[in-house]
Amino acid sequence: MNQLHAMRTFCCIVESQGFSAAAERLGTVHSSVSRQLKHLETALGVRLIHRNTRRLSLTEAGEQYYAACVDILQRIDSAALAVTHQQDRPSGLLRISAPLVTGTLELANWLPAFQLRFPEVQIDLSCSDPFVDLIAERFDVALRICGPLEDSSLVARLLHVSPMVLVASGAYVQRRGLPRSAPDLMVHQLLAYASKSPWLLQSEKGEAFAVAPGSGFRTDTITALYAAALSGSGIAAFTQATVQADLMAGRLVRILPEYTLGTRHYYALYPHAQLLPAKVRVFVEFMTQHYRAE
Repeated sequence: MNQLHAMRTFCCIVESQGFSAAAERLGTVHSSVSRQLKHLETALGVRLIHRNTRRLSLTEAGEQYYAACVDILQRIDSAALAVTHQQDRPSGLLRISAPLVTGTLELANWLPAFQLRFPEVQIDLSCSDPFVDLIAERFDVALRICGPLEDSSLVARLLHVSPMVLVASGAYVQRRGLPRSAPDLMVHQLLAYASKSPWLLQSEKGEAFAVAPGSGFRTDTITALYAAALSGSGIAAFTQATVQADLMAGRLVRILPEYTLGTRHYYALYPHAQLLPAKVRVFVEFMTQHYRAE
């Protein structure tokens, strides 16, 4: 016996004041309604309804059980309505995992506009470069900046492919001069982030050049690298998406624009493709549109 279904049938019998009327409301037949009530009474071990050929009435146990059923079913229906409403309308807490560069340098470019458009979504943003376990740590979505993503059980939405570019402040260029070719970098201050790997520059013509950064400055935090570049300490490499606003505002200038250091892929990762909550769906779409405009 489906107890929830039997409870609804019982309430419908009471409210319809008859088996035939209840069957019509439920879209079934008299015998099915009668059978549901019988199963329910047998399971409870009490009679709920006095019935004869003319009328029916609730027993004392039936009155108590009916009141309890109405309360339970209303709570169930309210909970279902709330969840469905949340699924249809972007609202609630959205837990996001993002790399440090997003939280420190790119967040101001998109967060205010997102919150203005979806004021009922509350953001909980955690910034760290190591990948997190979305399910175990209860994140709704993760943003990742990396090379082509390996196979994963997560759904991966490619948001953007951004070239890695060289930049420096105007003050640095004024003081040290503008490199005219890749070999010119050998006499410049090259700011390194974390890895000791050389920069592998690739030109639009297919030319390649390797140079080792970090002889005078190396850091393991993106904020320090960014601050050093802005302050005029030297030339640094970032994704173009990260420094686009600075390039447009003139805070940084592009160095050797005919060269890139490969590309980085921006991904949105989330656990499930089906029945995606509205808050996750609109966030992923918003980020797609944001990076598409870069």
